[in-house]
Amino acid sequence: MIKQSLMAASAAFAITALLAPLVIPVLRRLKAGQSIREEGPKGHQKKAGTPTMGGLIMIPAVAGVTLWFGGATKETLLALFLFIGYALVGLADDALKVVFKRNLGLTARQKLLGQLAIALVYFVFSGGKLHQLWLPWSGQWLEIGAAAGAIFMFLVMVGTTNAVNLTDGLDGLAAGVTVITALVYSILCLDAAQPALAVFAAAIAGACAGFLLFNAHPARVFMGDTGSLALGGALAALALETRTELLLVVIGGIYVAEALSVILQVASFKTTGKRIFLMSPLHHHFELKGWSEWRIVLVFWSVSAVLGVLALLIWHLSR
Repeated sequence: MIKQSLMAASAAFAITALLAPLVIPVLRRLKAGQSIREEGPKGHQKKAGTPTMGGLIMIPAVAGVTLWFGGATKETLLALFLFIGYALVGLADDALKVVFKRNLGLTARQKLLGQLAIALVYFVFSGGKLHQLWLPWSGQWLEIGAAAGAIFMFLVMVGTTNAVNLTDGLDGLAAGVTVITALVYSILCLDAAQPALAVFAAAIAGACAGFLLFNAHPARVFMGDTGSLALGGALAALALETRTELLLVVIGGIYVAEALSVILQVASFKTTGKRIFLMSPLHHHFELKGWSEWRIVLVFWSVSAVLGVLALLIWHLSR
């Protein structure tokens, strides 16, 4: 199955790399250009008009490759459901920004309702039997009960999708981090005797790597919420299907840091009137400190790689 995973990653990379030059001109003709929020870093204003909704490029690559090399197992179908389902929520958000020129897209409530609806369908078809949590630091299982398990499952899905979405703020940042994160999950799935999921994770990594050819600085296309929410859904599915929900905090440590920076910034400002960071999410803080975009991205990629190795070490020591 290692061979199949490698072939899946290669095929997804090739398909994405071939589709991008065909899709990007179409997005330009549709005037699907990114609007830049005025309160963001001033250097981002030059990115206005860059085609967004590039996540559409990755969807057929991941879906086709997963089904071809991994088969239509219950695990892969559920994973693809979250991947495509959250992509559709993101697509609706992106379309509102592009077609109706609403820079914020869907309202926070509308987006959350869409995410919860997808999570509910997954919960029903997965059996909704998450009543134990695997503790990666001890290898033991913690009984939490069906009700708490259901709530936790929803938090994993909604939290992961939004965390990846927040990370997608610099050219190549989210795509590069996801290449690493998905590769870690592919290795983990192979070790856990879940080869079909290993293929799915490999397809995610390959598609993100192919997308990076056009998304690395200076980006020729952005993945938009279509891509970031889809990738978040994919990672949530991998965590839930492998029962590594808590280990995801380590594997996806960059996403966690980005989300936490926003939560802490808002909480601090509302309670004390002071900001912890120059701007959140975290990557904007470093931008305002004078770091170049490439420097931030490379540092975050490197940290993600270290966290990935640490997570695999924890995985092996805990089994």
